[in-house]
Parts: sequence; C-alpha cells; structure tokens
Amino acid sequence: METLSSYKQMIRPDGKAKVSGELQYLSDLSFPSMLYGKVLRSGYPHAEILSIDTTAAEKIPGVQAVITAADIPGLNGFGIITPDQPVFCEDRVRYVGDAVAAVAADSMTIAEKALSRIYVEYAPLPVIDDPEKAMDEAAILLHPTGNLLHEASHRKGNVAEGFGYCTTIIEETYSVPRQMHTYMETEGGVIVPEADGKLTVYVGTQHGYKDRFQLARILDMKEEDIRIISSPMGGSFGGKDELNIQPYAALLALKTKRPVKIHQTRRESIVSGLKRHPMKITMRTGMDSAGRLQAHQVKILSDTGAYATLGPAILDFAVEHAVGPYIVPHVETEGKAVFTNNGVSGEFRGFGGNQVTFALEGQMDRLAEAAGIDPLELRKINIRGVDDPGPLNHRIAPTNGASAVLEKMVEHVKRKELNVPGNGKLTGSGISISMHGGGLGYGRLDPAGGSLTLKKDGKIEAAFGFEEVGQGILNVIETIGVAELNITTEDLIIIIGDTDKVPSTGSTTASRGTSMVWHAFRRMKEPFQRLITQEASRLTGDPYEELRLGPGGVYKRLSEERLLDFQTIAKHAANGKPLCVTTEFDFPTTSDPVDGGHFLYTFSAAYAQVEVDTCSGQVTVTDLDQIVAAGPVVSLIGYRGQIEGGGIMGLGYALMEDAIMDKGRYVTENLDEYLIPTIKDVPKTMLVEPIQELEFGDEYGPRGVGEIGTVAAAPAIASAVFHATGHWVDRLPISPAAVLGALADRRNKQWI
Repeated sequence: METLSSYKQMIRPDGKAKVSGELQYLSDLSFPSMLYGKVLRSGYPHAEILSIDTTAAEKIPGVQAVITAADIPGLNGFGIITPDQPVFCEDRVRYVGDAVAAVAADSMTIAEKALSRIYVEYAPLPVIDDPEKAMDEAAILLHPTGNLLHEASHRKGNVAEGFGYCTTIIEETYSVPRQMHTYMETEGGVIVPEADGKLTVYVGTQHGYKDRFQLARILDMKEEDIRIISSPMGGSFGGKDELNIQPYAALLALKTKRPVKIHQTRRESIVSGLKRHPMKITMRTGMDSAGRLQAHQVKILSDTGAYATLGPAILDFAVEHAVGPYIVPHVETEGKAVFTNNGVSGEFRGFGGNQVTFALEGQMDRLAEAAGIDPLELRKINIRGVDDPGPLNHRIAPTNGASAVLEKMVEHVKRKELNVPGNGKLTGSGISISMHGGGLGYGRLDPAGGSLTLKKDGKIEAAFGFEEVGQGILNVIETIGVAELNITTEDLIIIIGDTDKVPSTGSTTASRGTSMVWHAFRRMKEPFQRLITQEASRLTGDPYEELRLGPGGVYKRLSEERLLDFQTIAKHAANGKPLCVTTEFDFPTTSDPVDGGHFLYTFSAAYAQVEVDTCSGQVTVTDLDQIVAAGPVVSLIGYRGQIEGGGIMGLGYALMEDAIMDKGRYVTENLDEYLIPTIKDVPKTMLVEPIQELEFGDEYGPRGVGEIGTVAAAPAIASAVFHATGHWVDRLPISPAAVLGALADRRNKQWI
C-alpha cells in the first residue's frame, strides 16, 4: 500500500490566487443590471402571523420586487432530507431566522429601507427554549408530528448484568454548546435568469445536485433548467450543506428577470445559519477490578432547533460513536433529537462525534482517577483490536488504527515535558482518543464517480461533482491524477462544482472527498489509458500493449521519447468525439443491516498542554499534538492543514465558543461577542504525526481527514485542565469562573 513517498508533494493549484487576493469567490461576482436582495427574518422566536403588509415597501423608488409565500410557484419548504422549513412562513414562525418576505432593489441601501417598510403583525406564542421543556406533555407542539424529531438507540448485552461485574462506576452529565461554523465568507452569491428561461446559481453549497433538486421543487422548474456553480467558497465546515439564500435570490431573479445578489451580513448569518447541536449527555460507565470496561449506559438529548435538516443523522452518528474505540460487552445507548424554538442545529465538522467523544473521554479519565490507573493504560486495556466489530457491533474494515495511535501517544507522552511557567500559573497535560466513521453510513445513498476526458486542445479533463470549500480538494485531485496517470500538472485541468459540467458524486461532506477521488482514479485509470493508447496505436501502428501514458502524450513502454502528443491524438480520434471514461460507484459500506453504521474509520490521539492563570481562571493551550491513522497521505501540506485547523476549531469549542440563546433569541449576534480562536490562541507546538499503514488486504486507500482533527482536541484540553487544577470539566466551553471555583475548593481542602 502507498506511503507518503508515493505522492509528490505539490503546491495547491488555487493557492496563489487565494493568498494574493486575486480569487473571486461567489459572493464577489457582479453582473450587468444586477439587483441586491435582502430577506426579512422573524421578529419573534415563536408567533402566529396575523398579517403581512408589503405595500409601503413596494412604493419605494428603486425597489423592483417584494415577495412572500404567495410568490412561490412550487413547494414552500426545504430541507436536505425532510423539507419541513418554510421558504417563507405564512401563518407561523418558529425561530428568529425564519423568513417572512424578501426584496430586490437597485442598491443595498434601498433594499434595507424596503425591509423596514414591510409590516408584519404577530401574535406571540409560548417559547420552548429547552429540549426538556419540549418533551413535557403540556408543551405546545411545534410541528404537527410533535416535538420529537428522532429517536435512536443501540443495545448490546445486558447493562444491568454488566454493572454487577463492576468495582468502579462513574456517572456524569455533560453539556456541550451551540457552536458556529464562522466561515469567513458568509452565505451569499448571485442568481442569474438566462434568456432561454433557465437559471444559473452562483452560490456556495456543499451539494450542487441536491441544491438543484430542492430548488426545482420550490420553483416548479425542471432540474435540468437549473445550473449550480458552487465553487469556490470561503469556508463551510458543513454550514452550507443546506439551502440558505438560494430560494430567495432565485425567486427574486425569476420575478424581476434580472440577476440578484444576496450576501448575508454576519448578524444575518448568525441568526439564520446552522449551528453545531447542543447536547446534554448522561453517561454511566463501569469497569471491573482488572480495569476492563463492563457496562456503558448513555442518554443523549439533542437540541435540533426549529427544523430537521440533518438532525436525525447526526443523532444516529452520536449514538454510534458513544462507545468510541473501546470494547464494552454491555451497552445501552438512547438518544432523542428534539424540536425547540432555538436556532436550527445541523451538520457541522465532526457530525455529532465531537459531543459524544467529549463525554466518553471524560468518563475514561474519571474511571482512571477513581481506580488509580494511568489513563493511557486504562485505554490500552480496553482498546479495540484489528478484527473487532464496529461500535454498533457491526462488520467494519479490519483496522489497527485505534491501537496504533494509542501506542504512538504512549511514546509521545514519555517524550513531552511539562512547562513550568510560574508567575501564578499552573500547568497540566491531557490526552484523548477518538474514532470517526467516514462516508454517509449504511442505508444512506452514498454515490460517487468522476470522468476523464481528453479534450481537443490535448488537455486531460478530470471532472468531479465536489466543491472547493477551502479543504484543498483541487490539490487532492491534481496530486492523485498526476501520479495515477503518470502525467504533469500542465496536462491536467480540473472541473468541479458545476452541475452542467460534472457528474453527480454526492455531497462534499463526511470526510469522503479524498477517498472518493482515489477510488475514482483507480477505476478510471486503466480504461482511460487503454482508450488513449489504442488511438495512438491506430495512428502509429505500434501495438497498444507496448504503449503508455507520460508527460504530454504517449510513449513506448521502455522509451523516454514521446511518440505522440495528446493534442495530436485528440485531433485524430476515430469517431471525432472527445475520448472519455466515466465511473460510478458507492462509498464503501458495511454489509450488516445497521442504522447508519460506518465501514471505514479514522482514528486520532490528541495531546494537550495548558497553562491556567490562577488569578483569572483563563486557560491557554500551549501544546496541541495529534497522531492520526487515516491511511496513506496524499498531500502532507493539506493533511497537516486539516488536522491543525481542526484542532484549533476544537480549541475554540473547548474554551470560548458558545452561541448563547436566551428565550429563543441570540445573545451573541456578531463576532465582537462570539469569540473564536485567533493567531494569538494558536498553541506554540502543534505536531501532526500520520500513521499511514493499512491492514494487509485493505484496498480502500487514503481516508479523508477533514473531520477527525476536530474530535479529540476538546476532551484532551479538558483533561489537561483537570491535571492542572483538579477541576473535572463537564461543560463546554470551559468557564474561567468554574476553574477559579475549583482552585478555591482545592485551597480550602489544603487549608483543612
């Protein structure tokens, strides 16, 4: 199996344009006669709509259109799986991000003025701002089906019996916050009505074909009449997987017959955008006198907000990962995703794994402390083996990833030394282990594919239905393509993110992009090479079996002298058409009938070192190192960037990020109140060590690392805080007040 040396490390093809500022993002675009759109959001987190009066707004000079639910020709609803979120609310609003009307005007100033002249009369309804309140029998129903969106569970063995074998039992409840994606480019783009009645959508999304499908339902148009151009965009992390401004700009563009741009302000993005699911997780975990886990009981309550989006799948993922990389004979996990009048929670890097791993690793540390066992040794006793089943007791690809990262972490900890800062600061270190399933999971359609075409100009076009969201998929395609076809970067052009030009390859989510590209090239390489060499054979008379692809054209197998260049071959193709090979396949999945269980997993071990200011309770992370087992590395620079970036996102989750809501309204409405890590918060040391080896017979290649780097960071930081202060962290973000309280308790105990 390939290792790092198999792929030449290449500069990102979009790197120069990005760092120089030359690159145009979708929200930078401008078109002749373009209008500016704005969306009027709800004035209440929960209320009946008694009336909507747009008369005054329509009379303002420069206003070209004002639209409401009455202007929707098709389905008034969207949602990537369940279309339960109204494009425009007609009789009821369920959260402050609900849309009521939208305007298109000659300028942004006029559009903003028009919004202020739309008069909506509301009758406020009781606000359900907590999932436990939502489950009360007397609670008002937020949807016709009730307030329970989804239930998921997993059982193995007999938990009551398992706890009977235990000598140490820990029970704790963990709370995790509503985290914002905080992409640099907020939701935005331009939608252009074409002369032939079709629509071109230049808007950031992670799933162009799914957007096309949803918009077709809303607009009552044929899917083929809608073109989605979805790259490049300035970050997503899952937050642009769902429709955001697309329906409003599309409806306005069709009504005015002019291009319409909508680019949300940061406040608009915060109010209407998706967030990571806040969860309350109660775990009861027990082990025997030998340190072996015997029983694990988990209850998960997830606040999904006002609408479904991918809330059910995220809960399924959390339930699946509730036992992590450990072997536990007796398990009982129950989860509920509940509607509230809070902001909509949805897909976010880690997809439910971050929340449940924070709780699970907290349990492991508490068990180790209670029993007087080294935390690493406890994990070593219980870590899964190569051929052990997956966390839902299902068949997965054999993997030693969990043990491999743990063994490397044992060595890593031995080499590390704690800083001794002094000056009223305490130092601590902590570790955590995580696993993460790649792809959409069993029972969920997970299509992939791609195409290779020799164009008339002699360029080989690689087309994939992925989007570039900052993760470096262009570099992955280029690196794999050049290596597999034995060509140069000058021979290759890459087309992504355009539904008129690329095949459907599923969503740019779930750590699947790198794996899908690798599999696609492996499937297409041989037939494409044969197609080209057969054409060259026809032109030269040489047997095609003796020919090969190389830089710029076709060569004899044992010669470095080019026989024909690609342009000549393309020009003289027998049928006059471009030479093309396509492939379609599904992401590898388990054959076991489980609800959402995954087949391919990545693993990580994180080491964190912190300094705690004893005067302020402030926590500073000085070291955040990660060891990751995800198969062969395609691009070391991209790999490190993903893990380091994910670690910093995990640091923000651990120490500062919380989109606080009060009675269904955001308290933090901008980045002056919602804090995220900056360069000053980046640890002095961030080592990334890849483990590239796969098990014998594993033909699944490199796994994606877009998510695994975020998962283990927060629990490692929480562990380090305990080591420094004696404060067991059960709530994120870690509060300086809680740290100070723990330090005061420790001083009081020492005094006594």
